[in-house]
Amino acid sequence: MSAFTWPPDPSAAPRLHPSGAEPVPSAVLVPLYRDGERTHVVLTRRRADLRRHAGEISFPGGRRDSDDADLAATALREAEEEIGLPRARVRVLGELPATSTFATNYVIHPYVAEIPAGVAWQLSPREVDAVIELSLQDLAAGRTIATLQRRGVTFQTDAYVVGEHLVWGATARILEHLLRALLDEQGRALALRDGG
Repeated sequence: MSAFTWPPDPSAAPRLHPSGAEPVPSAVLVPLYRDGERTHVVLTRRRADLRRHAGEISFPGGRRDSDDADLAATALREAEEEIGLPRARVRVLGELPATSTFATNYVIHPYVAEIPAGVAWQLSPREVDAVIELSLQDLAAGRTIATLQRRGVTFQTDAYVVGEHLVWGATARILEHLLRALLDEQGRALALRDGG
């Protein structure tokens, strides 16, 4: 059986929000699975009627609850709540560098995990519009600079475009760290090895 080998990258310190307020701790799960020769990552598309980040593509996750033992538990709980991913089917491999959001003052701790292929997703009707499964190779090939408009402001940002899917913001920054860790210069996955 194959297993993911995790080469964690030393994390950069989260940035302080311009308001000077302490960032809100949160966590996301970055689920990976193998399908044939390709490694895929699982993302969600948030509902279009949500107050924050409406319609955006993100990883399953959210803010830490007081009942969560740690931020890894937050990521697992949120993935179970948002897309029905049972914790028993998740093997956490490691953590990517923390990533800050600019508008909402969250510091996101991304936990990379191996999951089996073919999970039957159960979407939270309150939060998630769709589950999106994209190969790392397609994401790497889709890296671009996108021009976006939000709240009347036009700006350019690093992004990933695969078909109709546009990934930007904190999710794109997390993907950048993931792809650096898992792909070689030719875009081939380095994440698998033979063994236990």
